[in-house]
Amino acid sequence: MSGGNNSIIQAAEELGIADDIETYGKQIAKVPITLLEKLKGKKDGRLILVTSTNPTPAGEGKTTTVIGLGQAFKELGKKVMIAIREPSMGPCFGIKGGATGGGKSKVEPSDSINLMFTGDFPAITAAHNLLSALVNNHIYHGNKLGIDVKRIVFPRTIDMNDRSLRQVIVGVGDRNSGIIANDSYVITPASELMAILGLSTSYRDLKERLSRILVAFTYDGKPVYAKDLNAQGSMAAILKDALKPNLVLTTEGVPAFIHTGPFGNIAHGTSSIIADRMGLKLSDYLITEAGFGSELGAEKFFDIVSHLANLDVSAVVIVTTIRALKHHGENSQDKKKEITDLEAGFPNLLRHVNIVRKFNIEPVVSINLFTTDTDEEKQKLAQLMELNNLSYAFADFFNQGGKGGLELARKVIDSAGKPLAKITRVYSPDEKVKTKIEKIAKSVYGAKGVEFSDQASRDIRQIDKLGYSNLYICMAKTQYSLSDNPKVLGSPEGFTVNIKAVKIAAGSGFLIPVLGDIMVMPGLPEVPAAENITLSDDGEISGLS
Repeated sequence: MSGGNNSIIQAAEELGIADDIETYGKQIAKVPITLLEKLKGKKDGRLILVTSTNPTPAGEGKTTTVIGLGQAFKELGKKVMIAIREPSMGPCFGIKGGATGGGKSKVEPSDSINLMFTGDFPAITAAHNLLSALVNNHIYHGNKLGIDVKRIVFPRTIDMNDRSLRQVIVGVGDRNSGIIANDSYVITPASELMAILGLSTSYRDLKERLSRILVAFTYDGKPVYAKDLNAQGSMAAILKDALKPNLVLTTEGVPAFIHTGPFGNIAHGTSSIIADRMGLKLSDYLITEAGFGSELGAEKFFDIVSHLANLDVSAVVIVTTIRALKHHGENSQDKKKEITDLEAGFPNLLRHVNIVRKFNIEPVVSINLFTTDTDEEKQKLAQLMELNNLSYAFADFFNQGGKGGLELARKVIDSAGKPLAKITRVYSPDEKVKTKIEKIAKSVYGAKGVEFSDQASRDIRQIDKLGYSNLYICMAKTQYSLSDNPKVLGSPEGFTVNIKAVKIAAGSGFLIPVLGDIMVMPGLPEVPAAENITLSDDGEISGLS
C-alpha cells in the first residue's frame, strides 16, 4: 500500500479481510461487525490516543497529526491503523472546513468523506427524526401515554449549521397539520443517536440503547422512552449499515477507520468502539483521536469510552502549535510580542500534560508546525520543553507527510512500548452526581469550586428519582478554555464552574452537565466556506478544504 490510489480491495487483502468487506467503489468499504467475532482470538495491538491543548477557532491540526503519525509509523515499518471521526457537513460549509486532514496527510477520497460518504450521517438524521415524528404522531392520534406537549425533551436534527432552527414551532396550519408545539433542532453530531452509534458494540446493544432514549414526560411526570413508542426496531433498521465502520486509506496507504462523529464538547468525541476494537485486532498499533483538548476528549475517553469498552491505552500524544500557545498568552504586554506571548501561553500546555498524567500516563507532545512559525519561536518553545523535561518533537505532516514526523513517531513508539500502566480514572460511576461533576471540574479543569443553578439542582433530584445517578458524566463545555468561559485563555486558576442544567442521555449511558452557553445548533459565519465550494462541468469538487 504505497499510496492513496491503491484500491480498498488490495488494502483489505493485506489486512486479511478481503472476503469480509463491502465495497463502495474503489476507495471506500464498510466492514461488517461480524468481523469482530472472527477476530476475537487475535491479540490486541497497542492503542495510542491523540488529544490536544485548547485549540484556536481554526483548529490545530489534530486530525492531520493522527493521519501523519500513522504514515510515519508506516515509514518505520510498523503495522499501523488509524481511527478518526466522520466529518459533519455543517462545519464543512461553515468556518472550519473539512475534517479529513490536510496537505500530504489526508484520508481519501476526502471530498466524498467530507460530504455524504457512505450515508451514515443521513441515516442517523433519518432515524432520529423518525422518533421525533413518532412522538408527535402518538399525541395526534389520542395520546394514550399522556405525553405533556410542553415536556417533550427529544429535539429534531439536521446535519447543517442553521441558527434559525434553534427554536421552532411545529404543527402550524389546519387541524390536519398535527399538534402545535415548541420544538428545536440540534446538529446531527450532537444527536444522542450519534453517541449511541459510537458506543454500541452489537445490533442487540444498539437496539437496547435506542429503546432507552428519554423522549418526554407525561402530565403525571412519568418518563416516556422510545420503547414506549415501539420505535427502537425501525430506528435500528435504518442504522443497520451505519453501525459498520468505514474503511479508507490515507495519502500514503495507511488503512483508516472513519466512523461516527460525536461532538467532543457535547458528547464523548471519539470514533466508534467497534472501529477501535477492529483496529486493535488488525494492527500492531492503532492511533485513535479524541475531540478537542485533553480536558474534554481525553477525559471522556479515559473515564467513559475506555471504561465502557475495557480498552487499555499504551501512549498519549498531545498536539499543540506555536499559534495556539501564542493565542493563550496574548494578554502579555511587550513589544516583542511573539516570544512573550509564547512564554505566557506555555502554561496551557503544561496544564494539559498534567491532565494526562492524572490518568497515569506520561504524554508525548507533538508540535504541529506552520509556515508562519519563526526560528526564534521554535527555539524558544524547544527551550521551554527541555526546561520542563517534556518528551516532544516538532512535526510537519502537512508538507512532508509521514516523513515529516519520524522523530515524533519514534518517541511515541518508545512510549507505547513501556509496560501498560493502569488507568487512574477521575471518578467512579457509582458516586453521587454532584460529586462526579465536582471531581472533573476540580481535578481536570483546575476549578476552585462548582455552582449548581436551581435548574441543575432540580435536574439532579429528578435524575436520582429516575435511577440514573450511576451513569457516566459527559460534560458539555467550551473547547476554547479550561474553564467554562471561552474568553478565559491560558492557564486559569481560582475560577468557579457553573452548571446550568444536567441532561439525561439514557441511551448513551451518560449524564450531560451543561456548562455555559453550549451551541448544539451552530450558525454560519458572515462568509461561509460554502461560498467557495463548487462542482466543475466534469464532476470535480473544488473549494472543500
